[in-house]
Formats: sequence, structure tokens, C-alpha cells
Amino acid sequence: METLAALAGIALISAVLWDAFETILLPRHTPVRWRISRLSMRSLWRVWSALGGRIGRRNRREDFLGLYALLGLIALLVVWASGLIIGFAFLFRACGPSLVNAGGPVGFWTDLYLSGTTFFTLGLGDVSPTTPLARFLTVLEAGMGFGFLALVLAYVPVLYQAFSRREARITMLDAWAGSPPSAAVVLRRCFESREPGPALGLLLRDWEIAAAEILESHLSYPILAFFRSQHDNQSWLAAITVVLDTCALVIAGVEGIDPFQARLTFAICRHTLVDVSQNLGRTHLGTARARDAESRSPELVAWLERAGVPLVHGVEATRRLAEMNALYAPYVQALSELLLMPLPGWLPPERARYNWETTAWARTARDDEH
Repeated sequence: METLAALAGIALISAVLWDAFETILLPRHTPVRWRISRLSMRSLWRVWSALGGRIGRRNRREDFLGLYALLGLIALLVVWASGLIIGFAFLFRACGPSLVNAGGPVGFWTDLYLSGTTFFTLGLGDVSPTTPLARFLTVLEAGMGFGFLALVLAYVPVLYQAFSRREARITMLDAWAGSPPSAAVVLRRCFESREPGPALGLLLRDWEIAAAEILESHLSYPILAFFRSQHDNQSWLAAITVVLDTCALVIAGVEGIDPFQARLTFAICRHTLVDVSQNLGRTHLGTARARDAESRSPELVAWLERAGVPLVHGVEATRRLAEMNALYAPYVQALSELLLMPLPGWLPPERARYNWETTAWARTARDDEH
């Protein structure tokens, strides 16, 4: 019995420590599927997203879903701490009669109590170890608990720094793409400039860097994918989708714009979507036929022409746009279904307004949209 308790304790502690090491300290994606953190976060998200999907009003739904990231972090820390405490309780149990309880007999609950007070470095003294091995485990757990809390304090700021950098890019896109964003508005804005090619090139170059940062941070810390933006009509997924839509239109053919930078930005943005989708377990992808049909709709072509965007027409341009769209649309659709983040259209919605034109107290008809 003591041997089984020792093996169970060592296995549980090892699993928690390795999972925490991969999650906090290892700056790269790990392909292991069965991890404590991944199972905990996915289980909580299934429940949370199911509840959030029942909320009708969009702004309230986004507020509710926005709580998941914070609660998920707290739940993960609780799971890790509980695993270490229970693991050391098994080790104390494996030491045999090695504890003295001032308040009564010694049982497994006493082992668990000593493990908890030791992990959080309380040092109450009502339960104390009597054998050298039990004392060694007490000191080891106290040091581990202190180090664990230090890692947690360092982990949260790293997440919010990455989140802040991402949101700054999304907020800056508002003036280019509208709220919610759309590729048609981006191209119209570029052709308001005297030099549309260089103007668009600067934007796409900036998002080439932004996509690389999102790729690195969201693979190292997958919880960032669930962080919602400050405004309920924005998201990191919508922003990357709009940039990809813009690149696809330019590559398919927009007169006066060199597609070289669009190809580079398209490549890194698609790379980001593919790797994040796989990291979040979205291996079964949809076809996203609705977005593909919209990308070739006469309404889009007519809207762009009225906006002064000279498109290249013809069968070859249409075929090239469909091919580009097929490279990323399934991943966009899969992430949208998982994260419950609505996808932007190719065209801006009617009566769309920029977020900078409103205030926190200004209510519009869009606040009640689903």
C-alpha cells in the first residue's frame, strides 16, 4: 500500500511539474495531446462556450465569453496546486507513521492538511514530521510551493504583455478597415491616398510582423487565442482574416499595386492560422463555401469599382482569387466555430461606424445585433 501511494505521488507530482514547465517556461509548441493544462482548459471552455452561446445579445455574450480567459487561468493554477498538494500527501502517506498531530489521530486527511499548509508555506505547526524522510519532503514541498507561486506571478504579466501588443495592432486596424473590419474598406482607404501601392505596402508589412508575433505567442501560450478584444466587433481572428482577404484580392489582381508584399504577408498570416488551429486541436476543417462565394460576388466587385479600386477582371483573376481563398478559409471557419468569434464579411455592413467615432456611452443599433 505504501509503495502504491509513493508511485501515485511521484507520478502526479511529475505530471504537474512537467505540464507547468511546458506551459510557462518552454517557449515552443509541444505536440503532446494529453496534458493536464490542455484537458482542463478544453473542458472548461466546452462548458463556458455552451453557456455563452445561449446569450442572445452580442455585447452581453462577448462580455461573458471574455471572462473565460481569466477564469481559465485561475482554474489552471488551482488544478496545478491541487495536484502537487495531493501528490505530496501520497508521499507523506507512503512514509508510514511519520507525523505527529496535536489535535488527534493521523490519517490521510492529516497528510493532505500538512501538504497544503507546507505548499503555501503557512507553517502552523499543529502537524509536524518526525522522520528524516518526512522532514525532507516538507522542506522540498515548501521550496516547490514558493517557486511555483513565483512562476505564477511571472507568468501572468507575460500573457498580458503579449495580449497588449496584439490589441494595439487590432485597434490601429480600425482606421484602415472599419468596425467590424472588411477588406473592401482597406482597399478603398488605400486608394484615398495619392500613392495606394506604398500605403498598402506599409500596412501589409506591419501585419507581416504582427502575424509573426501572434504565431509565436499563441503557440507558446494557447490561452491567448481565447482572450477577447476590447470592443465586441473586433477580434484577432477577424483582423487576420481581413488582412488575408486583402492580400488575396491584391494577388488576384488590383491595378496599380505590386502584389509582392501581399504574397509575403499572406504566407505568414496563413501560417499563423494553420499552426494555431492545429495547436487548438482543430484538425477537422469545414469548406467555408459561403465566404468563397462572397469573395466573387458581383456586389463586392461593384462596391470596389464605385470606391475607385481598379480590379483586374477575367476568368484567370477569378480563379486565382478562389485558389487563394481556399488556402485559408477552412482554418478561419474552424477557429471561428471553436472560439465563437464572428468572421468579417468582404464588404462592410450597412450603417457601419468606426470605433473611434463612438464613445463608451454612445449606443447604436448594432449593440443589439446578435
